[in-house]
Amino acid sequence: MKNNEKRKLIILSDLWGNKEIDWIYGYVSELRNKFEIVFYDVRELASIDTSKEEEESIHKEFLSGGIERAIERLKLEELTKDSILLGFSIGGTIGWKYAIETGLVAKLICISSTRLRYEKVKPSCEIDLYFGNKDTYAPDEKWFEELAINKITLEGGHTIYKKESFSKFISFQLLQ
Repeated sequence: MKNNEKRKLIILSDLWGNKEIDWIYGYVSELRNKFEIVFYDVRELASIDTSKEEEESIHKEFLSGGIERAIERLKLEELTKDSILLGFSIGGTIGWKYAIETGLVAKLICISSTRLRYEKVKPSCEIDLYFGNKDTYAPDEKWFEELAINKITLEGGHTIYKKESFSKFISFQLLQ
């Protein structure tokens, strides 16, 4: 990376993609001066019909090959080994699997990525996992111990990442 180039920050949306996205601007506005931000709607990456509005139906499509399609599409992008990947909910799960398959992630930040509880292997990069303390589907303590990962828990539920105070907190962490 040249001195005048910004480090790449890849943002992977939650299950709703561009449909309910106002909250993402809190992250982008704080981070755009330091990073080259590339945002992906994970529904588009996974070739999932963006007109669908039922959460359960969208979720099933991700589990029926959508996650794998999203990873394959991400592999076509020009990511480098010093990229930071910030994923929300299912976006974090996609980022996790992408990091394992490619090794092209220096730092992985997953927020409310509850499907990680099924993962048995971790990526070989720096990892920060954030969960709301009221998120009932977050991985249990045993999972964190087995994978030797620190769990960062904050006050809130699954959609903690949509709160402005949380976006400021994460942005501050990234700007350090």
